[in-house]
Amino acid sequence: MDLKMSALEKTVGEMGDEVPVMAKEAVLVRCLGVPADAETVRGYDFNCGVDYDCLLESFSHTGFQATSFGRATQILTRMLHWRPTEDMVREGEAAVTDRATIFLGFTSNLVSSGVRETIRYLTQHHKVDVLVTTAGGIEEDLIKCLAPTILGDFRLRGQELRQQGLNRIGNLLVPNDNYCKFEDWVLPILSEMLEEQNQDSVSWTPSKIIHRLGKALDNDDSICTWAYRNNIPVFCPALTDGSLGDMLFFHSYRNPGLKLDILEDLCRLNRIALHAKCTGMVILGGGVVKHHICNANLMRNGADFAVYVNTGQEFDGSDSGASPDEAVSWGKIRADGDTVKVFGDATILFPLLVAKTFAQIDR
Repeated sequence: MDLKMSALEKTVGEMGDEVPVMAKEAVLVRCLGVPADAETVRGYDFNCGVDYDCLLESFSHTGFQATSFGRATQILTRMLHWRPTEDMVREGEAAVTDRATIFLGFTSNLVSSGVRETIRYLTQHHKVDVLVTTAGGIEEDLIKCLAPTILGDFRLRGQELRQQGLNRIGNLLVPNDNYCKFEDWVLPILSEMLEEQNQDSVSWTPSKIIHRLGKALDNDDSICTWAYRNNIPVFCPALTDGSLGDMLFFHSYRNPGLKLDILEDLCRLNRIALHAKCTGMVILGGGVVKHHICNANLMRNGADFAVYVNTGQEFDGSDSGASPDEAVSWGKIRADGDTVKVFGDATILFPLLVAKTFAQIDR
């Protein structure tokens, strides 16, 4: 085959043995230096043995989301160690015993999962001050004390599960009998609450109902029970959006009249943020949980600390995927706030974050 060289190929061929200046300058661009305090990327060396604390410590200089994880541990540590300045105490702006008010938000699927036990630990030992969750975050906690959730598989077919009376949450399964047991347990309590509303003029809010249910359950495994015992408010603005809402609906037929005041809870949450000397937000997931905490902190011109853990992306404009910096633009996080977002599955990340921070630090 007769192959003819193009004019360009001939020109290149005539350049000789020297590397073309243009190519050399393009590839070997001169570095003007790196910051003096720059950290070297280096992972954990297993030749040193298996030391889980050092392994988690090494994440800070591993790169990618491991470094975000490391930054989250640093922010949580500073959040837990926050103390008012001498000037704040001297001028009467804070008491020497004041600590950062920590808001923990979590979506219901995390309570369905084993992260429930991590959240229960934080509530039991009063490591956080305010909880915000969705309806499932309440009912799943209560129901697990009546009957267990079991492991399944993401690929189980919905039609077959429906015929078997099994409800799938990712790779978890909740037998429908669990909800029947929940109905038997909760309906009498709702009747008691209605009686107190009518006879004693009790104004029920979602947080009051949650505390009442936690008190009635009286179970050491329950987030709601420990929140009641430690007087930690649990806010759930969408309390009716789940099985508990179903129970309220059924109850309205048998014994109508129970009312919920969501505005009273909103005012209560906002006032907690407004009067806090310092606030930290730890938010697992997105949706109403994330925004409810962020919006409460708007009332004080933003939170001082924020750690987000979720898989949401920014491109669709959703608040769930929004970065901490977007919240800064709204005044929900302070401009000088200490913040990070860790992209990943909270069932893996949050227990590790707690192991590295809350479990080791006494406020």
